[in-house]
Amino acid sequence: MDVAWEEFGWERLADGVGRRRLPGWDATVGLVLGERAVLLYDTGATLREGAELRTQVEAMTGRKVTHIALSHPHFDHVLGTAAFSGAEVYGAVGVDELMRRERHALRADAVRHGVDEAAATEATDVLVAPRHTVSGEWTLELGGRQVLLANVGPGHTGHDLVLLVPGAPEVVFCGDLVEESGEPQAGPDAIGTHWPAALDRLVALGGEDAVYVPGHGAVVDATFVRRQREELARRFGVS
Repeated sequence: MDVAWEEFGWERLADGVGRRRLPGWDATVGLVLGERAVLLYDTGATLREGAELRTQVEAMTGRKVTHIALSHPHFDHVLGTAAFSGAEVYGAVGVDELMRRERHALRADAVRHGVDEAAATEATDVLVAPRHTVSGEWTLELGGRQVLLANVGPGHTGHDLVLLVPGAPEVVFCGDLVEESGEPQAGPDAIGTHWPAALDRLVALGGEDAVYVPGHGAVVDATFVRRQREELARRFGVS
């Protein structure tokens, strides 16, 4: 099946690789197709959003999502996960315990940012924390295609996981370590003094010619990431 991804609001980045910018908070969701597996990077802010993504992926590919990687534990990136029954879920080491421990705080944060209270409660009641946690790097075999999950943080949070998809071009899904549509958001769980170093690792991972996909905003290049790295270094007073 080869339904045009663009009909569903998805942007193709490479063969079998794409992303969608979700409404509301402009959060990016990534999609990577292998011969045997389908990987989704982040799942949206509500179960309804997750279900919509599931329906779209199945319509575009004729297949179900088998793997999910969560970029970091903020509501607009994780609360749709329970819509993908049976998927293997990955996150940075420690994020599983954090999400279970901070379930009520996650719900409150979602409501504070405008998620309907009932929808936030529904999503956190069935919250899915990662079963697999990544402390360094983890290579996933999707069938004819390998992808790399890398824990390059801390930075935007204490649990930042990025996704490298080798190819021509290489595509790096950055989560909120990189933001294009506004200044990078640093909440109470940000570790600003380590954030520039995380971006150094990110660029080293992807290289000069990679396509970098921010957690919010348009696709950027290595030059943009390095410039944002310098801005963050000045902001947090580190070299």
